Amino acid sequence: MKIKDVINAIEAFAPLQYQENYDNAGLLFGHPQWEVTNVLLTLDATEAVIDEALARNCNLVVAHHPIVFGGLKKINGSNYVERVAIKAIKHDIAVYAAHTNLDNVRNGVCDMMGQRLGLQQCRVLVPKKELLKKLYTFVPHADAEKVRAALFTAGAGHIGNYSECSFNADGNGTFKAGAGTHPYVGQQDQRHTEAETKLEVIFPAYREGQVIQALLQNHPYEEAAYDIIRLDNAYDQVGSGLIGVLPEAMEEKAFLQLVKERFQTGCVRYTPLRGKPVQRVALCGGAGSFLLKRAVSAGADAYISADFKYHEFFDAENQLIVADVGHFESEQFTVDLFYNILTENFRNFAPLKSTIQTNPVNYL
Repeated sequence: MKIKDVINAIEAFAPLQYQENYDNAGLLFGHPQWEVTNVLLTLDATEAVIDEALARNCNLVVAHHPIVFGGLKKINGSNYVERVAIKAIKHDIAVYAAHTNLDNVRNGVCDMMGQRLGLQQCRVLVPKKELLKKLYTFVPHADAEKVRAALFTAGAGHIGNYSECSFNADGNGTFKAGAGTHPYVGQQDQRHTEAETKLEVIFPAYREGQVIQALLQNHPYEEAAYDIIRLDNAYDQVGSGLIGVLPEAMEEKAFLQLVKERFQTGCVRYTPLRGKPVQRVALCGGAGSFLLKRAVSAGADAYISADFKYHEFFDAENQLIVADVGHFESEQFTVDLFYNILTENFRNFAPLKSTIQTNPVNYL
């Protein structure tokens, strides 16, 4: 197995195209063609984790946080980022990060948080826009089903929890085949009218290459006519945060105690209690204060995230409870997510979970 195989499995689950524009997910060090000795899974690729990879014969470290986030102007070991880079490169250890792309997909980081609390009826809190495209094409009636099925296989036709979605309309297409052509129907230099099906399907923008390839390989015409447009529709399977409901409403203090236990944190910082039960819960892994207003507008009773600053707690304005569980604590189960992705794709392969505690925050 090569490093590219591991990358392909992770990015099939969380495409790089879904990362935020400020992020730096992907293969940071190493080469995709290297053969894998073993994989070490971690939240942070620290120096101690690289040492652990060496000791456990792992030449690939898969992390949630990119160790190189901003640009590196020098690599002389003056800080921990540069020291990690030097050690990884020196010992041929590849480092890969899946960060906000893993945050933004359904069944990703936020869903792992929701599962810890047993949330039900979950949905993305703020779905992303401009991630979808639509294909229009025109196919002879007899070939429409073949083309339609190929487009579905290539990843088109998903709307929410529905698959194989398309729109079809009958009409007539005209064309005149020029010199040197080999028309599927009609004759050269004669206008031909063909009964055709206009076929429309939606697809994630990152799958455009596969969709076009499927169209061209299965369309009977020598020159297939098609149009692709970008949609402004929100994509409800990709976006920031998550919101769901507890099986039963809980008293506030009992809820906060549950949060503390399930996220294994030494401290939960929270806003004043409101004297109301908690059932609708919003959450976001990592630094999530930017979603507070969206959690309020979605009717959440509580919002679980991390890295709230002092003045940002005031922004709750007693409309919900903010529970700050800590950055590491909110994302620690990402290692289990990586493990599940890889073991489901490679049945005879057992990646290793790092034993290094990378949380830089301690509690008394």
